[in-house]
Amino acid sequence: RMLARVMRVAPSMAAVMLLGETGTGKELVARAIHEGSARAARPFVAVDCSGLTETLFESELFGYEKGAFTGATHRKQGLIEAASGGPLFLDEIGALPLTLQVKLLRLLETGTFRRVGGVEVLAADFRLISATHHDLEAMVKAETFRHDLYFRINTFPIHTPSLRERASDLTLLAQSLLSRVAAGRALHLSSEASLLLAEMPFAGNIRELRNLLERASLLADGNEIEPRHILDLDVEAEASPATQTANSSGTWLTLKENEHRYLRWALAAHQGDRPTLARRLGVSERTLFRKLGNL
Repeated sequence: RMLARVMRVAPSMAAVMLLGETGTGKELVARAIHEGSARAARPFVAVDCSGLTETLFESELFGYEKGAFTGATHRKQGLIEAASGGPLFLDEIGALPLTLQVKLLRLLETGTFRRVGGVEVLAADFRLISATHHDLEAMVKAETFRHDLYFRINTFPIHTPSLRERASDLTLLAQSLLSRVAAGRALHLSSEASLLLAEMPFAGNIRELRNLLERASLLADGNEIEPRHILDLDVEAEASPATQTANSSGTWLTLKENEHRYLRWALAAHQGDRPTLARRLGVSERTLFRKLGNL
């Protein structure tokens, strides 16, 4: 559904708003929109709006004239000019302060701008694509985001799904990421590792999955990634918790902490498959992997 909306809006010049959690690949979607447009040969210019000050916002977007401020020893082209008919991708637009929202709104409504320190009015030629993980509707109601700017940039909203919403893609995504983070090693996930990934919440989405797989690839000596590599467990270093009733400081652990410790040890020490481990622990496979997903 997301890709269908991408292909529908790509040939137009409509402003696109990408909405989704952090790590869902919004910039990749923005690039896909650009590549499907008639202006695919034009530059793709990305701007991270988080943390931009008013001075930096204006000088980066609009550029500046020589002598506009201390240190401006030459004229600098802004990102709007650099876009040159291509898309201007404003990432995390929800983090833009109200003072800067006014400047952006004026740019969009007039289609013109002036370099900092300049008097010449220049025409802007770009396609706007915005992205945020914030709830902009709630921000509009709270008056922390301008309603007029919201309606200007929200012509065609696209939801980028979280990893939890596309669980069926997990194995394919993991294999694709492994081929990048460990090129030339022919790494693959064991069936138990694949099932463990399917139970994980992935609050950081694709970014978190990539980091996890990169770490696991460094821990794996062979060509197969096992659950212990994903959980970063050392079988030899971790003694059986059956003989441990307290941690190294002598403080008693809660039942949940003991269960988590035991599950980590059991997963790392077990050499068989998931059903066998579940039987050894006296629980169902579903219960086992639900518990593993909470580690």
